[in-house]
Amino acid sequence: MLIVLVIAVGSIMLATHRLVLSSAAAEIARLEARGDVDSAAAVIGSLALGGDHGVRAYRSTAGPVHCVVLRAAPLGGAFSAFEVAGRGCAAVSVVDR
Repeated sequence: MLIVLVIAVGSIMLATHRLVLSSAAAEIARLEARGDVDSAAAVIGSLALGGDHGVRAYRSTAGPVHCVVLRAAPLGGAFSAFEVAGRGCAAVSVVDR
């Protein structure tokens, strides 16, 4: 019974971390698509998921769409083998100055 509870709580924590990563990835993609890389770096720096591995960001641009994928292994113990990811995309804004 206890093992089922541990697995259930761990699963909820992994899902929560994935939601946090997805939300942050969408925000970072929007900021970077507008050219605000300093604010995007601040968002990445503010992510504290409790893991020792930190958050890794991967970026890609396909035409007018800029995408960001964030990956992290946020839990310790037996759940440290799991890595969660979140992805967000935004249309690139071209600003003439």
